[in-house]
Amino acid sequence: MTQPRYSVALCTHNHADRLEWTLAELALMRLPQAPIEFLVIDNGCRDDTPRLLAAHRWPPGFNARIVREDKLGLSNARNRAIAEARGEYIIFMDDDETADPDWLCAFERLIDAHAPDAFGGRIKVLFEDSRPPWLSDELLGFLGELNRSDSIVPLTSPDTSFYGGNFGFRKTVCETVGGFDSMLGRKGGDNTGGEEVDFYRRLLAAGFGVWWTPDAVIHHRIQAAKLNRGYFLDLHYKQGRVDGTRSRRTESRWPPIYIYGQLWRAFSVAMRQALSQGRDSSLRKEMNVAYFIGTLSGWIRPRDAGR
Repeated sequence: MTQPRYSVALCTHNHADRLEWTLAELALMRLPQAPIEFLVIDNGCRDDTPRLLAAHRWPPGFNARIVREDKLGLSNARNRAIAEARGEYIIFMDDDETADPDWLCAFERLIDAHAPDAFGGRIKVLFEDSRPPWLSDELLGFLGELNRSDSIVPLTSPDTSFYGGNFGFRKTVCETVGGFDSMLGRKGGDNTGGEEVDFYRRLLAAGFGVWWTPDAVIHHRIQAAKLNRGYFLDLHYKQGRVDGTRSRRTESRWPPIYIYGQLWRAFSVAMRQALSQGRDSSLRKEMNVAYFIGTLSGWIRPRDAGR
């Protein structure tokens, strides 16, 4: 096999129905000039995924490999992809996404022009059915929607990371910053995330160049009928729990008084908005409440965090 320049990695766990759609649409994707390999990390799948992968007919030039990683967790799966990758660059996508036909070619143009150490691309939310009326535009980012800039620019702020559904990096950066934190990232039905933001910030702290291109587009498919308010509240609770556990490690054993004040203020604001404008308008404020409850939980009971 020709040595690949790009290792495209897709990590999957018990999403055979979603994965089947993703794999079918790969045939529409144009390949870059340099050779690729396509890595699928089967993260302990117990559904029909292994059979689906074994039977799939890959498009020419994909040089696909299937790797089993039994240690559950998206970060563990991504770290396995790093260990297995033969390419100079590793590019990640998710199992519920449709890549724009020009996706990889756009990343290749960025790499040839700017030689980035890491990079991210635009993510658009694609609803498979009717969008819930309570789902405001400001919530789309929590479903993966992302557009840092309409032009190609470097990413230099810790607050402007790429997202996990559409990013890549030079494999050798891991020799300096390490891999993904296994405490973070989804584990089965656990919504805990943040592993790519943590990785991005370590890249910046180490002085690596990170770039953004709006031309490398991924469509994140959403089954709107399965969305509910609880998903967003749980997402913020889990993130607060992780942040609380980390703060306990570096600060005091007990949460500082000001966090209780932040929780009370967030609760008051959410209640006022729910009473005056209805609960469809207050979800974003309620998510702040969930975050501070999670922060206190993670600080007081750190063993619970990351499960």
